[in-house]
Formats: sequence, structure tokens, C-alpha cells
Amino acid sequence: MDWGTALAPIYLAHEAGLPLHVWVDETRPRNQGASLTAWELGQHGVPHTVISDNAGGHLMQHGLVDCVIVGADRVTRSGDVCNKIGTYLKALAAVDNQLPFYVAVPSPTIDGRIADGLREIPIEERDGDEVSFISGLAADGSRQTVRLTPLNTPVANPAFDVTPARLVTGIITEHGCYRTQELAGLVAKLHLDAAAE
Repeated sequence: MDWGTALAPIYLAHEAGLPLHVWVDETRPRNQGASLTAWELGQHGVPHTVISDNAGGHLMQHGLVDCVIVGADRVTRSGDVCNKIGTYLKALAAVDNQLPFYVAVPSPTIDGRIADGLREIPIEERDGDEVSFISGLAADGSRQTVRLTPLNTPVANPAFDVTPARLVTGIITEHGCYRTQELAGLVAKLHLDAAAE
């Protein structure tokens, strides 16, 4: 099992025969969900449907979601989660709809040096062209890029956001599932502060 992906628990559930269906966010502006995640789920035979990023809350409100599972680029020792932009909004919607919000990561993603994700994790501002343009396959199979915004329109493109630990139900790792208040113990046990150097 590849524990380097947020899909690992989904693959395990699917292989165990649990009935599931994954709503796959586009993950704009780079559209990793619509391309990579959807492709990976298809390769594993996991039922899934791609949705626009902003449809997640609507599906939660209408009882079409049982839990939310995301990955992360970094998790602090206190359980704050830095992930692709829009993760924080998914966590807020999950909490508002009384749904569990899990983060699945390999344990080295937990950075024992950082306590406060909002204050201590720098957020990358990526090239605005990722928002201004979109690429995809045309009907003839060729890859084409088209502009989405008017010429000379300013664009902001923060690549990540931080979800506070209070919104996180648990952190799923190869060592088990941990509540955020248990992460400091895991960090000490695995010496993850040293691994993050």
C-alpha cells in the first residue's frame, strides 16, 4: 500500500469490499483532482465522480457525504494542516454538517518543529497564469491552453491554506489514526522533528 497518498485509506476500504463512492474535487487552479486523483481512482476501480471545488459543501448539506479525507503537504505537531488551497473551506463545511474531517499522510509529513501552522508556515504564492489560463485536451486529442480572465486582470494565487487543528477529526498515518492532541507523542516517538531537518 502506498502510504504517500491520501487515497491509501480509500484503497484499503475498497479492497476490503466496503461500498464507497468518492466525490473528487477539481482542486483548482492546477486541477490535480480532476486529472490525477480521478485517474488514480479509475486505475484502482474505485467508483468516483469529479465535482467543482465549490460543490462539496452542497453535497454535505444534502447528506451525500459521510466523511471528508484530504492529504497534506505539512502537518504541525499540534495538528494544524497545510494543504492545497480550499482545504480549510472543506473543513469548515464538514464541521458545519457534523461530518468527520480526516487528513491522511505518511508520518514524515508531520513537522515536529512547527507548533502554529497559521503563524509559522509560509504560504507559496504561485504564478498567476495558473488562474488566468487553463489547459486541457481538445476534441482532436491535442493539448490546448485558453485564457479564462480578461487581459491585464490582476490575479492572486496562494497555493495552500492552513486548516486549524480544532477542525481536524484525526490524522491517518501508517502508524494508525491519531487525534490532533496525540501528535506530539507520535512526534517524540518517531523523532519526526529530526526527520524534518
